[in-house]
Amino acid sequence: WDNADFSRGVGTTFYQEFSTLNTAKPPFVRDVEAKVQRYLRSSYSAAWTLKITWEKAPVYAARTDTRKTVTYQAVLTTDGFRSYILMLYQNGGMQWDYTRLTSTNVLIGYT
Repeated sequence: WDNADFSRGVGTTFYQEFSTLNTAKPPFVRDVEAKVQRYLRSSYSAAWTLKITWEKAPVYAARTDTRKTVTYQAVLTTDGFRSYILMLYQNGGMQWDYTRLTSTNVLIGYT
């Protein structure tokens, strides 16, 4: 989740935690549960979920261009036994021009 550069005051990062063990689940958590159930074709009930959003994040190094930004999210969720991550990107996917990055071994997602 690097190569975003907030040093020029463009873009922001924020997070929201949802502890839903023994509480009513907000629509966002129900949507996450539905995605996990659909992708894995199994039942899933979240006990805890964390949503991290990078909004209008400029590519590193922002000193060269702060106009090309991207919004993306990582959603971490667990039922206390199994844990999942959803990587969500704005429509059209990651919009940064990876050919202009200083590193050429770019990966969207995680390993």
